[in-house]
Amino acid sequence: MTFRLLLIFAWIASTGLAAQPDSSYHRALKLMGCRFDLTVIAADAKAGARYLDLAVGEISRIERLISSWDSASQTSEVNRMAGIRAVVVDPELYGLISRAIGISQLTDGAFDISYASMDKVWHFDGTMTAMPDPAVIAASVDRVGYRRIVLNEEEHSVYLPVAGMKIGFGAIGKGYAADRARALLEQSGVKAGIVNASGDLTAWGKQPGGKDWLVAITNPLNRAKAFAWLPVDNRAVVTSGDYEKYVTFDGTRYAHIIDPRTGYPATGIVSATVFAPKAELADALATSIFVMGTEIGLDFINQLPGVDVIIIDGAGQLHTSAGIDLQNVSQHD
Repeated sequence: MTFRLLLIFAWIASTGLAAQPDSSYHRALKLMGCRFDLTVIAADAKAGARYLDLAVGEISRIERLISSWDSASQTSEVNRMAGIRAVVVDPELYGLISRAIGISQLTDGAFDISYASMDKVWHFDGTMTAMPDPAVIAASVDRVGYRRIVLNEEEHSVYLPVAGMKIGFGAIGKGYAADRARALLEQSGVKAGIVNASGDLTAWGKQPGGKDWLVAITNPLNRAKAFAWLPVDNRAVVTSGDYEKYVTFDGTRYAHIIDPRTGYPATGIVSATVFAPKAELADALATSIFVMGTEIGLDFINQLPGVDVIIIDGAGQLHTSAGIDLQNVSQHD
């Protein structure tokens, strides 16, 4: 049977009844262009609302910092000045860019924040009827390349030396925002909660009653039934999947995740779920695994301490890194 990974997180929803100690409070809203689901454990509804407001404010702040759609953001200024001059940015943004380049080095370019400068030659909205011309695909990556980005640590400046070059945080920004919201909530005294940015999930503490937060491996033919549940014990979990955005030509399924080194979409993987200490890291690695493929991706993850992955390949086979044993987790029909 074919299985697909779907992140499912559990919370006890707040009701109109009188609040009890250690109740769960939840809010869902659209931020950074996607759905965020926020859950906190608090003593009463007033405290829960205050904590949720803090998280929303922090995510909104991150969006203003990293958005390439906001012309007033520092990220947009870096992109506008490509080929012209370096731009001094906040230490926070500089640090995120520096870490992203580090992940690019670690993954040998399977992850690359300069992918934003790639010409759009693939479309996953049903309008493509044939493979793009190979020459067009090759040209689409002319301005891509993390090695070209010039960082000045002393000045906290960023320079894109090629006109038209751009950076973007689509494969790391949601994870970073989830991490920052969680950190602020913990600093504010929230003992447990979940920040879920459309599948970029970080959780800490326990549910009311002491149970772990859980993620589930589900059967795509019946999403209501879980194949296995895995506890999220003070970790982040991120899933990348091609089950909604892909094209098929000559029997090959091409995912919407593009290899920034070649301009060609990833093939061979339907879903990759990464468990890591931080959502920022898990976010970037989930995308990278898609590009690397099953064999190389598993070998890569097995060399990273504290990181695990579950992969569903194009044939519907399930693969896990060395740190995951599905035989010893809760099983469901």
